[in-house]
This record gives sequence, C-alpha cells and structure tokens, in this order.
Amino acid sequence: MALIIQNSISKTLFKFSKLKPILSVNLSTQGTREYIITEKVGEKKNVGLVRLNRPKALNALCDGLVNELTEAVEEHDVDKSIGAIVVTGSERAFAAGADIKEMLNQTYSSNVKFGLLEQWNKLTKCKKPIIAAVNGFALGGGCELAMMCDIIYAGEKAKFGQPEIMLGTIPGAGGTQRLIRSCGKSFAMEMCLSGNQVSAQEALARGLVSKVFPPEKLVEEAIKLAEKISENSPLIVSLCKETVNYAYESSLSQGLQFEKKIFYSTFATDDRKEGMSAFVEKRK
Repeated sequence: MALIIQNSISKTLFKFSKLKPILSVNLSTQGTREYIITEKVGEKKNVGLVRLNRPKALNALCDGLVNELTEAVEEHDVDKSIGAIVVTGSERAFAAGADIKEMLNQTYSSNVKFGLLEQWNKLTKCKKPIIAAVNGFALGGGCELAMMCDIIYAGEKAKFGQPEIMLGTIPGAGGTQRLIRSCGKSFAMEMCLSGNQVSAQEALARGLVSKVFPPEKLVEEAIKLAEKISENSPLIVSLCKETVNYAYESSLSQGLQFEKKIFYSTFATDDRKEGMSAFVEKRK
C-alpha cells in the first residue's frame, strides 16, 4: 500500500512538472457556444465561469451541452491564468436532468457500446476546484452534475432531487454513490426511492451543499470563493483537492497515510517554502 501511495504522489508531482508553460490560453470557450456561455471573471480575471445556456429545456443535459461543458472545463484546467472554476445555470434551473428525449430509444447494447454518460466523468478529472452555483432545479443528472463538483453553493429557492425512479430507471451518473457519501444511507435512499425533491435548506442541513444565499447573490458569492482559492498555490490547491477526494475511495487508515505522504511531499516545493517564509516574516 505504501508503494502504491508513493507512486501516486510521484505521478502527481511529475504531471505538474511536465505542464507546458502556458501563460494564457486562447480559450475556444470564451464567449457563447450553442449550449454554454463562458467568461473569465473576478477582479484579476482568474476565475473561469461556465454558464449552462439551454433555457427552453431548463438546461437539460443533452450530449451537446455535456460535450461543451467538459471541453470548457478541460480548457480552463490548463489555463494558468485560471485558479478555480464556477459552473452555474439560470435562476430557474441549474439543470433539470438528462435529456430524456435523447435517451428514449437507447438500448442496453447501445449504452454498453457507446458508453452512455461516460463523457460526464471527465469533469471529475479536473485538477482545479470546481464550484457549482445552483439556482432553481438540480434534478436527476443536474443533481449528479452538482455533486461532481468540489463545492456546492445553493440559492434559497434551489431544489435537489433524483427522480429517475419515476421514469423506470435509476441514477446513472453517480447519484446512488455520491449522495450516500454526502448525506448518509437513509436520506440518500429516500431521495432515490421516492424521487422527492428537497429544498436548499434541507440540502444544507444534510451536508449536500455548504452554503445557501439569496438567488441574486449566489453566483457573486461563488466567484468570491473561487477568487480566494485562486490566491493560493495552484500546485498545493490541486494536491489538497486530490487528498480530500482520496477519502471517497479509501479506508480511514489508508486516507491518513496518503494525507501524510502528500503533506511531506509539499516540503519539496518552492511554494511551501515561500508560504511559510511569508507567514514568519509577516508579509503577504
């Protein structure tokens, strides 16, 4: 196990050492695509904002939208001017679910052959923190999309749910697995078996979201958090994100061992030395 953890750390540090020195990437996602709008925001333009923009369908997650979203996130991930990413929808809907019209005639064999929903997993590979700013409906795939992000902020009128059971199927993009890790078995089971929607306040009480804001302030607050995160070392932020996420996949003893190894590894970086020196010398 120690060897596996050490190899994981070595690979992580190696990946960062091999990154090309990109000072600014000319993002093809800057502006409006068919289903999303992207821009750099924040005082220093160091936050990537991705807005789902399929209003007539309440941002239903068709293949085209998911493809554009994953491409935008991947491009922000390699842009050195971006420190964190915010994903949001409209005040009416973050995303009201997968596109059922697209799924209607899918078969078991076609799902296996073409990997239905596999594209969604690319979001979880992003090294930079992703904040979901959820207003309105986050149902089915919309709830699962929010849970793929690292932090969820919600508007006061947000509604979360996994209604797939009422369509004769089950969540297929992480709903059954991520809900239970956030909210516990009983609450996750109730959501998945009943299809009931829960309010932002209940989601906050259950640990599904971290903060709730008035709808008109939501994106602003998410951007503020992203700006604060972006002030820190990109390497250390990525290592911290990886270490927290490791808890999903490991026992406590394995997680503690991995955390200690990553902690030790930061002492091989200039960023750690500068951070501690600045603290001791009382400078920013």
